[in-house]
Amino acid sequence: MAAWWRCGVFSASQKRGDYLDMNRQADGKRVAVVGGGVIGCLTALYLHKLGAKPVILEKGNTGRESSWAGAGILCPIHPWLYPDSFTHLIDASLAMFPAMNAMLEEQSGLKTEWLSSGMLIPMFADDRIHHREQALAWSKRFGWKVEELDTKQTCEHEPTMSDQLNGSLLWPEVGQVRNPRLLAAVKQALENCGVQIREQAEVIGVGKNGQGDVSSVTLANGESIEVDAVLLAAGSWSGELARQIGLDLPVEPVKGQIVLLRDEPGKVKHIIKHDDVYLVPRADGHILVGASMERVGFRPGTTESVVNNLLEATWRITPGLKGAAIVEQWMGFRPGSPDGMPYLGPVEGHPGLWVATGHYRNGVALAPGTADIMSRWIMGETPAIDLTDFRVDRPVLNLSKVGFPAAA
Repeated sequence: MAAWWRCGVFSASQKRGDYLDMNRQADGKRVAVVGGGVIGCLTALYLHKLGAKPVILEKGNTGRESSWAGAGILCPIHPWLYPDSFTHLIDASLAMFPAMNAMLEEQSGLKTEWLSSGMLIPMFADDRIHHREQALAWSKRFGWKVEELDTKQTCEHEPTMSDQLNGSLLWPEVGQVRNPRLLAAVKQALENCGVQIREQAEVIGVGKNGQGDVSSVTLANGESIEVDAVLLAAGSWSGELARQIGLDLPVEPVKGQIVLLRDEPGKVKHIIKHDDVYLVPRADGHILVGASMERVGFRPGTTESVVNNLLEATWRITPGLKGAAIVEQWMGFRPGSPDGMPYLGPVEGHPGLWVATGHYRNGVALAPGTADIMSRWIMGETPAIDLTDFRVDRPVLNLSKVGFPAAA
């Protein structure tokens, strides 16, 4: 993986090995963080460490939407289909995971089950998209260690795999984290630091002072909270809330359904990622099977047809798992964007209003980088990395390979 200092995101003190100055003082800036997912919560924690006074305002329960439902794969999804700026950002973020994880476990007393399991992409003759050449070229350019395996080698690495494949690509250093446990650790760390978390607190408006600066947020219950800045990090609901405050932000829910299997611990060793299905093995023998891409608005619930499609793809790619027990099913709404990339930064014409949303399929992988950049930016530091491609007012380009799926 590329060295994190190449991206120029962090300060000189961090390059010497410090992760975040835990005793840094600031002016106590009041920041309303709208959204209690992993992005919002982690940014609030970093803001607190920088001397701010954040309050998290979550319309439901903290961390119970996309952040909880996802699989926790710490690798960009098909990064060779994105501009280079995306890889620079995600490389920087992934490099922060070990230190961030250690900090969270120390401050919360909880384990996140962050581990390095490697990721394998199996290749079949009838694949709709053949990723091999682009994946190898991208890995070489950005310093990601990758191995080409033939059919026999692939099945030796993963005995459950079909012997009808045409080899695979293996990234041995890719990691994963157990999302619910990561969120539990972040929430406990926030509580231990005294950061206010308000659940069932739906934000419906943003107020401004006589100079046009953001000065308050209004809740659905009529309460007004005075603030110095607002960070919109409401995941799939960000686009809807943005429209309420006069901002055009094309973030929409993209539904994903997941099936949980259980088999012998260690039976699947690597993350297995195919265009039709992915499998994420946990240490206790559970295997996450996901995930659909459905543009159906906020339609809740799992559906038999989608679950069957996921299972059929699983049995075809890993027939050795046909005896696995089906434990449960769930779904979540990813915060989709037209080009698959997040919106990060200040909102022009709305001083004091900031956005960190639209992370789509890469929210957990981008969480530490986003939290570090946004917390420092809100507190007055200018990012060293070029974030032009992530600005809120960038041109809307619907890139079908990585952006919104077709509407149902």
